Amino acid sequence: MRLSLLLPALLLFCGCSQPARSNSPEELGKVRWLRDFETGLERASLEDKPVFLLFQEVPGCATCRNYGNEVLSHPLIVEAIETLFVPVAIFNNKGGKDAEVLRYYNEPSWNNPVVRIVDYGRLDLIPRVSGNYSQLGVVQAMVFALERRSKPIPVYLQLLYEELLARQQGLETTTLSMYCFWTGEKMLGQLDGVIATEAGFMDGREVVQVAYNPKTVSFKEIVEAGQQARCADRVYAHNDAQKAEAIAMLGQGKAGARSSFRPGHEPKYYLSRTPYRFVPMFPLQAARANALIGQGKSPEGVLSPRQAELAKQMKAHPEGKWENVIGKDMIAAWAWEGNR
Repeated sequence: MRLSLLLPALLLFCGCSQPARSNSPEELGKVRWLRDFETGLERASLEDKPVFLLFQEVPGCATCRNYGNEVLSHPLIVEAIETLFVPVAIFNNKGGKDAEVLRYYNEPSWNNPVVRIVDYGRLDLIPRVSGNYSQLGVVQAMVFALERRSKPIPVYLQLLYEELLARQQGLETTTLSMYCFWTGEKMLGQLDGVIATEAGFMDGREVVQVAYNPKTVSFKEIVEAGQQARCADRVYAHNDAQKAEAIAMLGQGKAGARSSFRPGHEPKYYLSRTPYRFVPMFPLQAARANALIGQGKSPEGVLSPRQAELAKQMKAHPEGKWENVIGKDMIAAWAWEGNR
């Protein structure tokens, strides 16, 4: 049974009442948009939600199409827009009501994508997002808007923001050796600031490669956490600074330069032993889920409601021939054709 067969039922569960995705132009991605601003404001007032207002050129240039395919098609960005906001799309190259909204906000016509998040009184909650066509730009805008409204930020959205921001700021990577890389990945994957983990082999040893945000957690803190969990027998440094610090901490014989890395055969071992391996996740989410399962805890706290419902449906149909999507791109793995 394919993931796509469950998605229509999943959308009914989530209460989505917007137009079918198959009717949406490429530039609008996979979000189910309202097309009337006044209707959106009314719904926002009734549901006490901000309005996610997209000004988009349809049909549009390559920038507009890429924005639809790469930003507005990310499953968790779509879920956040559809469930935490009221999504309204305004075509910036049309007349009528679209042109009226453009004039109200003094937005240019025939322009690249612009996002405004407004309250149901039409006032901007945050500065307009213009010239930033990244996933981070949209996720950051949603987080800031929710904070402005004193609304809770779901864990899945906070984690996605953390990962995207860390990748923009610049990740660092180090490799630690231990007696069991399954245990090592479980222990290191729970650390704040760790963005991604991968178990494998280096220099004939079991190791875990750790990608982390140095603005949140230091190399020293990662090694110390590894030592406390008996998961830092040796450090393979990825730069001279790491090597010098590793020698100071562990001694000359337990610190060296990295060599070729070979991934293990069972990525995210604990996650891979459960039906959650069939649920598309981004790297930080998968690292946290794997760590939680390895500790005997449920990973549902780091999943979105739609991901959790997907896992529930898969558990209810164990006969299905599901695909293991650990490590796969979320947009590709989500099988959007099932939403049409």
